[in-house]
Amino acid sequence: MSASLPSDADRYAQPPALPLVEATLSLVQDMVRGKLKKSNMTWDQFRTAGADALITQDDMRAVEARILATGHRFAWSAGISVSERPEAYVRADDAGGLDAGFAHPNAPSGPVQADGRALRGVGDNVVRQQQDLAGTARYIRTRQQVMSYLSNGVPPGTIAVIDDSGGTLTAPLIEHFAGVICAGGTVRSHLGILTREYNIPCLMNAKLAGVKEGDPVLIETTAPAKTTEDYQQGIERVARIWLLNAAQGSSHG
Repeated sequence: MSASLPSDADRYAQPPALPLVEATLSLVQDMVRGKLKKSNMTWDQFRTAGADALITQDDMRAVEARILATGHRFAWSAGISVSERPEAYVRADDAGGLDAGFAHPNAPSGPVQADGRALRGVGDNVVRQQQDLAGTARYIRTRQQVMSYLSNGVPPGTIAVIDDSGGTLTAPLIEHFAGVICAGGTVRSHLGILTREYNIPCLMNAKLAGVKEGDPVLIETTAPAKTTEDYQQGIERVARIWLLNAAQGSSHG
């Protein structure tokens, strides 16, 4: 028996989305109302035939321009965003630089343990492995970095730290990584699928507490893999990320 769809009362009882999402939705709704009024169509005519022709890329660019005019700047998910559209994104140096590491507000962080490691984040495990993975965190955020690795090789033990869950930027290098940590997406994202196919240990939707370029890290790839049902049911199932040798002069220790 299939699950019933939520009622209108259930849907509209949900808490509001993030302010940016709410603002964008409001602007798009206003734009669509205006287009509908000018079209002299019924709503059914508009949505089935008119919308594709009457709502253009320029209309959506105008929505974005209104958001940017308020002073808002988008958070970038890959270094190319900052380099190609600096006026639309938070500057890399404001965010701590391209190699400064993530600073997720909800990332768990723990004290240095007796063995020298310290908890510095969590993520969604793509495939459960036989043992945890230790390696070196290396941020990959620009095409120049990818070209350099393609030309000179990926250093052994590289755990690639990636912002963009699409995987397009790093797809040519996937099979050369020891592991992957990605700040976005889910285990069903393109990057999650790629790493699963190559049997590369990977954590998606990662929340890191400031792991830096070149830091030795351990990712808990023995943790249970997160499933589609877990996401749908809101079940928390995470793998931990540790900074190694945290007591030996690391800035995080």
